Formats: sequence, C-alpha cells, structure tokens
Amino acid sequence: MQQLVITRLDGRIVSTVFKENELLQISVEPQDVTLLGNIYVGKVKNIVKNINAAFVEIEGGQMCYLSLNDKSTPVFLKPKANEKICIGDELLVQISKDAIKTKNPSVTAKLQLAGKYMVLTHGDTRISVSSKITDENVRKDLITFVKEEVGKNRSFGIIIRTNAKDADVDVLRLELKAMVEDYNNIIQQGIHKTCFSKIYEAPAGYLCDIRDGYDANIESILTDERDIYEAIKNYLSKTQPLDLAKLQFHEKENCTLSMLYGIETKLKKALQEKVWLKSGGYLVIQPTEALTVIDVNTGKAVSGKKDVEKHFLKINCEAAKEIAKQLRLRNLSGIIVVDFIDMKEKGAKEILISTLCTELKKDSIKTAFVDMTKLNLVEITRKKVRKPLHEQWQKREG
Repeated sequence: MQQLVITRLDGRIVSTVFKENELLQISVEPQDVTLLGNIYVGKVKNIVKNINAAFVEIEGGQMCYLSLNDKSTPVFLKPKANEKICIGDELLVQISKDAIKTKNPSVTAKLQLAGKYMVLTHGDTRISVSSKITDENVRKDLITFVKEEVGKNRSFGIIIRTNAKDADVDVLRLELKAMVEDYNNIIQQGIHKTCFSKIYEAPAGYLCDIRDGYDANIESILTDERDIYEAIKNYLSKTQPLDLAKLQFHEKENCTLSMLYGIETKLKKALQEKVWLKSGGYLVIQPTEALTVIDVNTGKAVSGKKDVEKHFLKINCEAAKEIAKQLRLRNLSGIIVVDFIDMKEKGAKEILISTLCTELKKDSIKTAFVDMTKLNLVEITRKKVRKPLHEQWQKREG
C-alpha cells in the first residue's frame, strides 16, 4: 500500500507518494502564487489575426493569451447572435497555463471542473469515458448512469475518469451533483459579476494531487503541518468524505516527516542526471526545452559477460522499468527520446518494447510508446499536467 506524505521543505509545500519507503512521486508547490485553474470575467483587449489569438485582460490588469483555434462555446456576459470573439467582449475564461518568463498566462473559454471521478466540460455536451476502462459493459453502464443524472438539456458534458469504475454509485452521484451545482453557480455569478472579477479559485496543488492522482492504493494521508491538515480535512469533508479516515496528523516534536522519510535526500537524488541500475548500468536523463533525452549505458555491467547480447537485453529491460518510474517521479512530459543499448536480434527488441509498454501503462498520466526508429531510438510521449520537478524546485534558487 502507498502513503501520501505532505510537508514543508525550505518553506515550500512538498507532496510525495511513498510505497515501502520508495519515493514514487513528488511535486512542489510554486513559490509564486499560481493562477492555474482559476476562472475570471475577462475582457478582450486585442485580436491578432496572423496568430489567430486574442489578448484578454483579467483581475489586476493581467493580460492573457487566448487561442482562437480552439472550438469553444464562450460564456459571454452580454448575449450575442454568434460565438465569434470580438474586441470589447466580456466573457468567462479559465487559466490553462501560468505565466512563464516573458510569456503571459494562457486562458481558455473551455471551462472545466475536475472531480475525483469525473470532469465537467463546458460547451462540449458529450458523455465520454476514459480509454483505460476497456470493459464495454462497464463503459455503457457508466454512460447510462451519467446521462440519467444530468438529463439532456444542458450546456456541459462529462468525462468519466478511470477510477470511476470501482466507485460506489452513490459516491458518483454525490460528486456529480456537487460539480453541476458549482458549474451553475459559476455561470450565474459570471453573468452578474463586474468585469475582471475572479469567480472561481482552483484548489491548492497538493489538494489537486489528492483528487487527481491517488486512488484506493493510498492507505494514509500524512502531514505534520497543522494548517495543511485543516485544509485537507475541509477539502475531503466537502469532496471526498470517504477518504477522511485516511487523514493523519504527525506530531513533529521529535522527528519531522521530512526527516522520517528522508524527503530532502530523495528530492536531491531525483534531480540528478545519473541514475544507477542494480545491474551496474546507468541512465543519463537530460531534459531540454524541446524534449527529454535519456541515454542507457552499460557502465560496469558488461565486464566478464560471455553472452553480451543476452546481457544487453537484461540491462535494457531493467532500464525500461526504471525509466517508467523516473518519468512519474520527475514528472517529465512531452516528447521523450530513449537511446537504449543497441541490440541486433529482432526478438530482443520486441521483448524490450513489450516490457516498456507494460511499465508505461502503470502511469496514471497518459503515457504512450510511439515508435522505435531505424537508429534504435525509442520515442515516448507523456501528457503535460504540471511543470517537471526540476522546474518546480528551481524557482527557490532563482
């Protein structure tokens, strides 16, 4: 079973997942205030036709980038004959990306509210199910249930998440009812609020971690910070009451959770380029702006081996398992290119690809094997949910 451990390290809130003292996942709250997920009444100040984008002003005079390529059904404060966005329009927008260096925050008119089991989407009225739920009968039952609950005359759709397949129907009904109520309140408030107002504030990152990434495998939620404990308690009471029993407060008079679990040491290790394998081989992980490159090296693992080809396969398969772990641990996303040790036999390559695909499927975030090129480079993609760990932790030193 796994434990979710949330504490502070150098003044930053750090959320970690452990399994038998092995660190599986870690995320760090941003030092700066994040706007991600917040919903505002924005005003279109400019439209740039050559990039098909608009610039929208929100609270505090903050300018945001809004792509006009996305097909959306905007919520305008004043009724319009069509859905075309024009200069001067006041509409509801949600922050989809925080500001990065000189780039403005990005916003979208596709409003979303996420729950533990479902995601509500404005404008897209479809009821869909996670592709990870493969049982057709389960898929049909979930869709039928949601359709009966929400009815036909609505301006939103529902995405049913993977963990909904194991949830009690009453729990699903409770979450769905709460999400629809929140959505209706946001729409009504938005129409009547003054321009630039914030009408919805997204939960803190560590609360989103509890909501998004963790399921029945989490045995306990531990924290040694009283304010965090109270925030989690309030959040679970409203959204996930069945998980309240998992919440525990750790008195840190003698030993903090960071010391008990060695979080600082493990964090530093997760930021290092080199990762040693038990076989004596090692990985070199190098994230860049465009992609992440991972190199698999034999290291000390080949010395004295007679069947080198067989041993290369063993190292590569070990590396494949470790790479899947490191992608989750470091929250690496986008395009990942892996240079495995070259193997001549076609059968060995097939075993390696099968091993890698099996490990990637264990990730709760959508991760996919794409291809092995003629140069034996393996391409992987992983959906971007948050910044990679090295960027999350970087700001404290910047």
